Formats: sequence, C-alpha cells, structure tokens
Amino acid sequence: MSRATLTYLSGFGNEFASEALAGALPEGQNSPQKAPYGLYPEQFSTSAFTVPRAEARRTWMYRILPSAAHGKFERLEKQRQGCQSGAITPNRLRWNPLPIPDAATDFIDGLITMAANSDAPQGITIHLYRTNCSMQRAFFNADGEMLIMPEQGRLRLVTELGILEIEPEEIAVIPRGMKFKVELLDDTARGYLCENHGSPFRIPDLGPIGSNGLANPRDFLIPVAAYEDVDQPTQLVQKFLGEFWATTMNHSPFNVVAWHGNSVPYKYDLRRFNTIGTVSYDHPDPSIFTVLTSPSAVTGQANCDFVIFPPRWMVAENTFRPPWFHRNLMNEFMGLVRGEYDAKAGGFVPGGCSLHNVMSAHGPDAITFINASSATLKPQKIEHTMAFMFETHSVIRPTQYALECEQLQTDYDDCWADMPKTFNKNQI
Repeated sequence: MSRATLTYLSGFGNEFASEALAGALPEGQNSPQKAPYGLYPEQFSTSAFTVPRAEARRTWMYRILPSAAHGKFERLEKQRQGCQSGAITPNRLRWNPLPIPDAATDFIDGLITMAANSDAPQGITIHLYRTNCSMQRAFFNADGEMLIMPEQGRLRLVTELGILEIEPEEIAVIPRGMKFKVELLDDTARGYLCENHGSPFRIPDLGPIGSNGLANPRDFLIPVAAYEDVDQPTQLVQKFLGEFWATTMNHSPFNVVAWHGNSVPYKYDLRRFNTIGTVSYDHPDPSIFTVLTSPSAVTGQANCDFVIFPPRWMVAENTFRPPWFHRNLMNEFMGLVRGEYDAKAGGFVPGGCSLHNVMSAHGPDAITFINASSATLKPQKIEHTMAFMFETHSVIRPTQYALECEQLQTDYDDCWADMPKTFNKNQI
C-alpha cells in the first residue's frame, strides 16, 4: 500500500500512479494506438468533463479486458432491507445494534438502510452492514461514493485499483462507480456506511486554525496496482437509483494492471486525527472535529460533514464540559464504534445509532448533566472512545424498517425526563 495525500483534490498536477508490471503505464499520452502489454485504456470519470480543474476527478486504467465486456443487467429479486421511506416524524430516535445474521450473508445482502435525506444527485443515504462471509461477486455503486466504517471485524477491500485493509477506528472511501468486493479477515463484521450522492468528500479548509491540525493529508493511504487475470464467470452487482441489478462477466473485474489519476479509493486511521480544542473556557462547536466534508451549493452548509469524537484532553475552566444542550439547523446521525460517548451515561452503545433532525432539542442526559455540573474541574482525558456523526443540511428521513425494527428504543425520550429543576431566583 502506498502512502499518499489528499492534495489531489486541488486538481492539476496532483495525481497518483501505480503499475503492477513495469512499463504498463504509457509514456506521454493516455490512450496510445497500442497500449503496453496489449492492455485496454479506459477512463474512469467521477466528475463531469467540464467542471473547474480543481474539481475534476478521473483515473486512467489499463486493463486486460474493458469494463464494457458484459451482458445485460437484470434486476435482482433480493433487494436490500430498508428501501421504503418511513413515516415523517420530528421525534428524536435511537437504536440498539443490529444482530449479525445466522444464515450466510455477504456485504451486499447484509446492508440495512436506516435513513436518507434526498435522492441523487444530492444528499446522503445511511446504511448499517452485518456480514459473516466474504463476497464471491463484485459490486459498484452508480448512486454515490461510499464511506465504510467498521465497528466489529476487519475488512479486506479488493478494488479495481488495488487492495485496502481496514479495521475498527479506520475508514475507507470508495469512489462512485468503482468496482470492489468485501472480504472478511475475521469470522463476522458489522459497521456503518454513508452513501454520499453529492460532491465527493474532501478534507475541510482549516481557516483560522492555520496550516496544520484535524486530519493531516499525509495520513491518507491509497492502494497499489494489483490485478487478477482470471477467466471465469463473476457476478457484477450495481446499485442504480436505489435498486440492485446484476450481470455476469466472463472475466475478473479486477484486471487493472496499471493506472494513474485522482479518483481513487483511500483509507484513513481515525486514531491519527489531530484534535483541536479549547484551553481556556467553553465547549467548542463540533465542527472542529470534522474529518471529511462534502460541500453543498451553500457555503458552510455541508451536503455531509463526517465528524468524529475521539480520545482527547478536557481542560476548560469554569465550563460545562460535555456537549451543551442545543437545537440545530443541521441534521445529525450519530454512531459509536468504541467505548462510551461523553454526553450519554447509557443506552448509546457501540453498533448503535441515533438521529436528531433539524431543530430537535437534544444534549446530555440527566445523569451526565448532574455529574458534569458538580464535577471538580481538573484536567481530564477522555479515553477508549470513538463516536462519530454524519451531519447534513437537509432532513434525514428514517426508513420504514428503521421505524419498525425491534432495535428502535421506544423510551429514548426518557433519558431527559428526570432533568432536575435547579432554578433559584434568590441565588445567583
């Protein structure tokens, strides 16, 4: 695996290249009359041809057979669970973890759609995955790029451009339309998946923070070229406008011998995040924990921000240190990969998730509020935790499955029911 940066997001002159056979990349042009080794040149574009140069995303692949060599796609009889939007509700929602199935279930069959906030080409769709066997087929998503975050079990992602391995507290991002398959490195796996239909994720600008901090570009990794020269039937599944379709190829789709470009899969270790926080007073806004962002047409109002709450020191003086009570223009879907979240004393566990939509009042539960209000404010390190949030500009609508599954906590509102009334007009 090669170490890389995300500087390719800035466009011209910033791209990557890899070849599994020396000399497989053509010299001087992308599509010569005869490519080296008898390979087929193929351009993979995840942006329109005429976008500004800084936004252009494309990769040239040199493959044993072109992607076009396949038959007709047919709609799969078995679709993912959670396809139907649920009833509109302004209520705060929280779920326990979903169990891993007993029957053989690969990554595709194990996807459960929990919520979405709009159709393509904008918005996000949020899924959970649970799987107990490796994929014997290949998959690509025509609807958006995919951010994959394990909560249990390590994954081996075989992509057209090479192989990425990820474990809990790491993420991988697969570009829209790139073929891949998920192999298990442990007996079972479970985690979260954000399908981004809008502008591709990128690292956020740092503004007044300056030139360093948050997710450092040097810590993002990309694969090196690795190819299969196998002539045997392989099912290729695609997600197209929310539905699964499949065809059969007579060769491996992972037959790219060399490539160069800037639309590539990548991984990032969340434990490398350089957390920024206050060293004086007050709890800072969660935006300082943004790892990746997908901008929208409105500056500062993201199509999706991917935010984490990692281990960190808390040193603020005369301050209520947990997240404050708030109502927000943005919409928040949270999950937990490890440990506990500092705003909840119980009920929010690894593998679980919660949803707080626009102007939904939320914050620390009663026990957390009481404890934090009376705590001795010494420097404290929050350890052994990794919570995250997908924050988006439009309402996240839960699916029918999410509203009806037994993991939905029907008593979630009760965590605020015993908030003490501490008002005393005679005491400041």
